[in-house]
Amino acid sequence: MTVSPGARPSPNIWHHTATYEVENRAVDPDGAIEAAMRSVASWDGRTVLDVGCGSGFHLPWLAATAGAVIGVEPHADLVALARRRTRRLAHVTVHQGTAQSLPLPDASVDVVHARWAYFFGPGCEPGLAELDRVVRRGGTAYVIDNDASRSTFGSWFRRGYPDVDPVAVERFWSTQGWTRIPVDMRWSFGSRADLESVVRIELDPAVAAAVLSEHAGTEVDYAVNVWWRSF
Repeated sequence: MTVSPGARPSPNIWHHTATYEVENRAVDPDGAIEAAMRSVASWDGRTVLDVGCGSGFHLPWLAATAGAVIGVEPHADLVALARRRTRRLAHVTVHQGTAQSLPLPDASVDVVHARWAYFFGPGCEPGLAELDRVVRRGGTAYVIDNDASRSTFGSWFRRGYPDVDPVAVERFWSTQGWTRIPVDMRWSFGSRADLESVVRIELDPAVAAAVLSEHAGTEVDYAVNVWWRSF
């Protein structure tokens, strides 16, 4: 695989692309994340950047109302998938690149969307500096990430990633001038096998086995933070 220099490795989509697609389809069937974003600012008719766009799953729904959509992804195979997915959408382009070195001109986008990609708190300052560079005045950026302080999945995440301190992450974003919208959403899978396959790419084998033995069904309540900032 060809990856842009300086990219942060992904433990899931880079190695389990098909399973991550299953996960994307299961996330937030009620549209709670989009509603939270739209409560701040609309991207209708505007230029949108999706940082860490992966295989391009979110590009079509952004493109449904945006004037132009740009995806940036460091993994060449995923770039190819994203381009294939959006090949009939003339106002969507996908570039290979990283969050900390965006292949875009200054002041060229209005809205940024980054979901479970790069911006995980302390250490992402180079990427934040790039947002300062590429977002036009009056623009808005959204970063969506796990809220490990609550929900069933939050408790799983704390067991799987004990080194991630949700209090420190929240403090980081607040100090950087971002505002938090807590969102309650859910995973909803078509089968138990799909849920189990996704849990196994998100958590190490021991933790995955433990949480699956404790949880029945095909749905999981899941909390995220939608962090946003105006420019």
